[in-house]
Amino acid sequence: MSSQSSSQQTRSSDRAAAPDTRRANALAHLLLNGALVVLFGALFVQAGALPASMWEPLGSGSFPRLVLAVLMVINLGIMAQEWRRYRGAPRASAGLVTRWLWQHRLALGVLALFALYIVGVPMLGFRLASLLFLTLVQLTLGVRRPRSLAIAAIIAVTFSFGIDWLFRDVFIISLPRGPFG
Repeated sequence: MSSQSSSQQTRSSDRAAAPDTRRANALAHLLLNGALVVLFGALFVQAGALPASMWEPLGSGSFPRLVLAVLMVINLGIMAQEWRRYRGAPRASAGLVTRWLWQHRLALGVLALFALYIVGVPMLGFRLASLLFLTLVQLTLGVRRPRSLAIAAIIAVTFSFGIDWLFRDVFIISLPRGPFG
């Protein structure tokens, strides 16, 4: 019973949120689900361009399009529900966005590093971009002691070079090489 009540307190649902943040939570859910509808819509259109298969009468894009359509309907339903909550909630106090950004700075920092990683892989190659990404993420998350730094370096080298070796030599799949490749 206690584990159930503690899990309800950690959800982003506005049932457990302070009255001050209900409107902000609803707006965040509206924006997230709206972005997902746009993303799923774009993927739905692209799935129509998948090559036809001679074994499937409906075509290879039919199942992905069905799944994406269901996901869009679910997201639109969530948006309708959150719109009602947004309209009925009181306005948030001043400084709420700043407090939220500060509370989520680590997650936002990791997302920013991931965006840089995605941009960096074609330019630097998989190995170097992964090494830099994993090292910087671990430093961002608070690795500071010498032993922890050594473990973080081993993890970064193992995953960046090890995954490259696995894909190149075992699966025979070429990953981006970059200028040092």
